[in-house]
This record gives sequence, structure tokens and C-alpha cells, in this order.
Amino acid sequence: MRSSPVGETSVTNQHKDTGGRMAIIDEYVKSHPKSKELHERALDHFAARGATHVGRMWEPFGPYMTHAQGSRIWDVDGREYIEFRNGHGALILGHGHPAIVKAIQDQVTKGSLYGASHELEIEWAELIKGMVPTAERVEFFACGQEANMMGIRIARAFTGRRKVLRFEENFHGWADELVAPHALGVVSSGVRVIPAHDVQALEEELATGQYAIVLTEGGGAHMAGQVPWEPGFIRAVGSMAKRYGTIWLLDEVVTGFRDGPGGWGGLMGLQPDLTTLGKCVAGGMPAGVLTGRADIMGMLTPRPPPQRWIPHSGTWNAMPIVCAAGIAACKLLKDGSVQRRVNELGAYMRGAGNRALKQRGYNWRLYGRSIIHTYFGPVDFEVDEAGNPPTRDIEMMLAGTEEKHKLGVYLLQHGIHTHQGTMFILSIAHTKEDIDKAVDALVKAIGEAMADGAIGESPSLR
Repeated sequence: MRSSPVGETSVTNQHKDTGGRMAIIDEYVKSHPKSKELHERALDHFAARGATHVGRMWEPFGPYMTHAQGSRIWDVDGREYIEFRNGHGALILGHGHPAIVKAIQDQVTKGSLYGASHELEIEWAELIKGMVPTAERVEFFACGQEANMMGIRIARAFTGRRKVLRFEENFHGWADELVAPHALGVVSSGVRVIPAHDVQALEEELATGQYAIVLTEGGGAHMAGQVPWEPGFIRAVGSMAKRYGTIWLLDEVVTGFRDGPGGWGGLMGLQPDLTTLGKCVAGGMPAGVLTGRADIMGMLTPRPPPQRWIPHSGTWNAMPIVCAAGIAACKLLKDGSVQRRVNELGAYMRGAGNRALKQRGYNWRLYGRSIIHTYFGPVDFEVDEAGNPPTRDIEMMLAGTEEKHKLGVYLLQHGIHTHQGTMFILSIAHTKEDIDKAVDALVKAIGEAMADGAIGESPSLR
């Protein structure tokens, strides 16, 4: 199979053509004929512009992938990319880690779905409990969103209350009580969403005594902290929730076992009542996990009438093949060495990237820990060693989505596969050489996009 060398640009001298169409689009279409053909087929089947996930919609279309290994991924046109998407953050071990592959291969010959209890689910639960200090009980689901939904139901049953408190921009899934209340088709009359970092608003709501649960996204809003939490505030959430009898759920679907063996909550020394996990916890296989206090999770325990309890069904709960992958992943993640290495790579990328961006006078920066977010806007101060953003203005942290998506296409042409230009998701498979190539490509791509007129001097606001 022919492969374009990683980092070699196929971007010619860019300019904005007379029709207002970015020249990069024509370059991209010409170099991805098979992806274009598949996209045109997909348009007949999938309503979201031919995509099966809202985050996979590219303009004009995304590359259709065929296989991946380690820190590399290849598309149907034979093009090779350094992989910085990593399964939406699930693949901290990289693609095709030998231990995960072996676990899945060994188990699939024994059976992928028993529809019965098995030892693997116990072993996986024991590993999770050994890593998450607050996990007195464990429950398995098909995805992280399901775990969040059950967390809400359990909290309502336990407290006898109905309302749900959430924070602006925090993502917990697309179900009615998890997505923005104003989203099309949503019915969520019992949900209240308040600004992050507003202690007064938090206490005013909790003091009503109406809330069963308050949810917070691990690390901060959007993929581990595009908008990070202020440490003092996130700790106040826990103490206030306890004071007013509200269950606190920490959603670590993204950050669970990515920031450390105990997740982001363990890193911060938090004591949530419930914690949800996903992505990394199963080595990239589909799974969600709800953990927490035994008394709260006890709402799932059968009781004789007239007492009531919550039955938990689900065909895919604790599938043997998923449990096998989860066991292999947790064994690799439990001592924290993987996370330390990936965070070191994140620090290296921030440092190298921000030095290069600053040297060229670009008002772009990189921040975050092992998920490196791109920032486009006024640089109020430089990114610190903890990886905090270069501003405290939340609107600016969220700005420039349109420009970042355009930048993502330029990066593809340089052999870099990102989360549509918005973030670089790191894994243990990456090397400093990979990161150096990515930084070089980023700087070139920004320059080309500016010359092309795709990116201006300031970002578009949401």
C-alpha cells in the first residue's frame, strides 16, 4: 500500500480562489478520491452529512480509515497520519496495544456474550475498586452515558427528590437530562443548568432542598478541561452537596484512568458520592461504569414488596469480551506509569508548541494535560506548567471552533489526524518525534490557513 510520508505536506502555495472557496479543499478532495467516493455513498444512509457521530462531520468530508497501529492510522487512499484522535480519548494505550489485542482474541474464541454471570466481571470490578478510592460498589453499562443516566435515577430514588443540577458547557451525553435543556426535542423540566464557578448560584440552588443530584465533568467542560475547573470551586461542590443532602456525581468518562489510576478525582483528592467511567477503563471497547457509595448503589438491590428497588437490565452489561479488554487495560493503568508518561508527553507538546507559536507571533496556544486543547484568541498570559489556558475568559476558551475545524483539514494534508483541529489526544504510543512533527505541521498549517484567508487575526465567537 502506498503511503504518503508523515509530515510531508501536499499543500501547495495556498490562496483564496476567486469563488471564495478555500484552495485547500480542492487539494484535499484531489488527494482523497476514495474517501470522497465513500462519503458520497454514506450520504444516502446517514442523516448527519453522512457521518455516524456529530464529531466526525468534516467539511468537505473526513478521511475514511482502514487500519491503525500504535500512533499511526491509515485511510482508504493509502495516506498515513500521526494519530491524535485516539478513539475520542479512549485509547490512552494507543491503537492495537498487544495486551488488549491478546485479551480480545483469547476471549472471542471462548465466547463474546454469555448472557450469564462470569468470573471476568468480578475480576474487572476488583481492579476498578482497587484504583478508585470511592468505589464501594461497581455497576457495568454499554457506555458512559448510560452510567450517567443510572446515576440520576439512583440519586432520585435514594433522596426522594426529582431535580438535577448541572453546569454550563459540561458534557455528560445526549440523553434528555444530560444535554443542554434548550436542545431540539429535549424534555428536561427537572434539570437546571447554572454557570460554572458561581458559588453563590450553586448554594442558592442546593439550598432549595429540591435537587437529587449535581453532576460535574471531570477536569472541566469538554474533554478533560477545555474550560478547566477552579480547584476551590470543585471542592466546594462536594462540601455543599453534602450539606444540603444532594448526591454529587463526578463524570470521569473521559478522565477516568487517563489522569491517573484514581482518575482526575483521585488526582485532586475529591470524594464524590458517585463516579462514572468509560473510554480508557475498557481499553477502547464500549463500556460505561458507575461506582460509588454502597448505600446509594444499594437502590439496585432487590427488596420484597412493598419496598421498591431499581432493576438494571442491559444485554451488553459486562460482556465477557469487554471485561477481558478492561482487565488487560486496568492492569496496565493501575500503577500510574502510563499516565505519568502520557502527561510528560503532554507537557513536552505544550512547551514545544507554545514556544514555536510564540516565536512566530501567532495568537494560538496549546494547553491541557494528556488531551491538548488548541486555543485561538488573545493571550492574556502564557500557559503554565499545570497546562492551564492562557486566559480566564470562558468565552475565549470556547471561541474559534470554525477556524479550528478548517485548521484540521490543513493538518490532515500534513499527515496529522486531530479532533478536527480542536485538540490533540495523546497516548503512550506517541514519541517526542511524533510530537515534534505535529508541532511543525501545526505551525505550517496555521501560516497556510492565514495566507489562504481561512483564518483571520481573531476567532469567531460562539
